[in-house]
Amino acid sequence: MNRFKNILCVVELGKEYKPALERAVTLAENNQANLNVITATSSISACVSVPAAGANITELHDANVNNQKQALEDLVEPYRGRTKIETRVLVGTPFLEIIREVLRDGYDLVIKCSGSNGWLDRLFSSDDKHLLRKCPCPIWIVRPQSGELFDRVLAAVDVGNSYPSKELKAHQALNEMIIDLASSLVVSEFAELHVVHAWEAIGENFMRDGAFMQRPENEVNAYVDQVRGHHKQLLDKFITDVSTNLGKDTVDYIQPQIHMPKGAARIVIPELANELQVDCVVMGTVARTGVPGLFMGNTAEAILDQLNCSVLAMKPPGFITPVTLKD
Repeated sequence: MNRFKNILCVVELGKEYKPALERAVTLAENNQANLNVITATSSISACVSVPAAGANITELHDANVNNQKQALEDLVEPYRGRTKIETRVLVGTPFLEIIREVLRDGYDLVIKCSGSNGWLDRLFSSDDKHLLRKCPCPIWIVRPQSGELFDRVLAAVDVGNSYPSKELKAHQALNEMIIDLASSLVVSEFAELHVVHAWEAIGENFMRDGAFMQRPENEVNAYVDQVRGHHKQLLDKFITDVSTNLGKDTVDYIQPQIHMPKGAARIVIPELANELQVDCVVMGTVARTGVPGLFMGNTAEAILDQLNCSVLAMKPPGFITPVTLKD
């Protein structure tokens, strides 16, 4: 994944970190990229009482930060022979400080292990979800149980053309980013690439079973076939275009496998990921640009809630994060 030159690896002390840290080190090593490894800690509230003869709040704060810094240094020490690594302790609300770090230093990738403790069997913690919604650069959340290499990667694209023109351009740019990163990932991981586009024949159920719109079976089937053909044409053109951009040698090497399941994306994409037992889903979480405060769409949220694998997520060019450097 040689597009990444400034990588931020987030470590949550006391939780699994190796799968993310090792991938971050390998990326930095292979691409001569900058690598910063950080952890975030909450500030000690001024309202916390301390013994009169004991340390003051400032001293407690400094001791906490120093302890975290030393723990971080101990974690990265085994990797220093492979690449240059800087470490830093951020203080404040973790997801906010991580995004502010991205804004300050222009990172092009954030990588971390999932922070979930298994609540409700969901992979992503609250901080993970905030990063997936609001982080302006790609974020790679690695499943803690990930092996050294991925076997299968699923790139989820939406090539439908029924969006307003401005949104359509954002969708197209996002699709291209997804394939670009997914292709780089499968090359670096020696993995299979699967590409999925979900489609629906809007109104099919009403035409089959509706009290007022029911149509003959052959007419409904013809309509569904027409919609399927339209989406296949769009997907074929997209694959042809991105294949040209990637180059024939790259496409011949990765040999992407194409899937076009019928149904709502929020249902069929997690089902396909589970069926294929993919190790990572590459997807977009926001498709509109230039709207400050815009969170991830309902479909992306629903897909993420059902995944049990690593996720490499991104927003289209022009995305504006609602997080600012100032409180």
